[in-house]
Amino acid sequence: MQRSPADTDPARQPGYTEVTRGVRVSVRTFFLADQSAPERSHYVWAYRVTITNEGRQTVQLLKRTWLITDAQGRTQQVHGDGVVGERPVLDPGESFEYTSGTPLATPSGFMRGAYHMVLTDTGEGFDVAIPTFSLDSPHQPGRLH
Repeated sequence: MQRSPADTDPARQPGYTEVTRGVRVSVRTFFLADQSAPERSHYVWAYRVTITNEGRQTVQLLKRTWLITDAQGRTQQVHGDGVVGERPVLDPGESFEYTSGTPLATPSGFMRGAYHMVLTDTGEGFDVAIPTFSLDSPHQPGRLH
């Protein structure tokens, strides 16, 4: 787990950001040309997510839900425990950052979702929105989102 103080420098903030109940989720995407094969309709992206606890209470990420939609409108729903094998606990001011990826059969698409979290002192559960972000490749003219 990579922990760091909350980064408030706007120049370093990723392009897609959402804040829910004091938890900021920021996402930056990268098209992976070396892992993609456009001639076989195989396009791959990495996305780097930073989750920052800007609130006053400690939180823990327990589960995730993703909706991954390709350019044909086909949506895949993915549920799972934690992120990248971890269920991070974030004290106020702490951040957790991870990188993951997704393939699509189309040259563009988008993702959105939610992290299912709890306040560690009370056990109260709540969902944190993951901002909708665009998956754009050089093989698709323009941006979808």
